Amino acid sequence: MSQKRKNPFRDLKLTKEEQRIQKAIEAGKYVETNNVEELKKAYKVYAKNTLSKLKNINIRLSVRDIERLKTKAAESGMRYQTLAATLIHQYTNDKVQVIL
Repeated sequence: MSQKRKNPFRDLKLTKEEQRIQKAIEAGKYVETNNVEELKKAYKVYAKNTLSKLKNINIRLSVRDIERLKTKAAESGMRYQTLAATLIHQYTNDKVQVIL
C-alpha cells in the first residue's frame, strides 16, 4: 500500500514580488544560461566600477581647519584629502554624527 505524500508547497503564499517572478518564468521571460560564472564575473566588474567612481568637489575651508586636518592626517599616517573623504564617507553612512 503506497502512502500519498503531502505537497509541502501546497499552502505556500507567495509575495507580490515572488508572484511577479513566477509569472515571468512561466511566460518564458527568463532563460537558462550556460555561462553563469562568466556572468557573475562580469557583473562584479560592473558593480565595482559603478561603486568606485570618484568625483572631485571644491569646498572652501578656513586655513585653520585645513591646517588642523593636515595635522590629524599626518598623525594618522594618511593624506589630508583621504582623511576628509573618509570622514565624509563615514558621515554619509551613519557611522559618525555631527553635533551642531
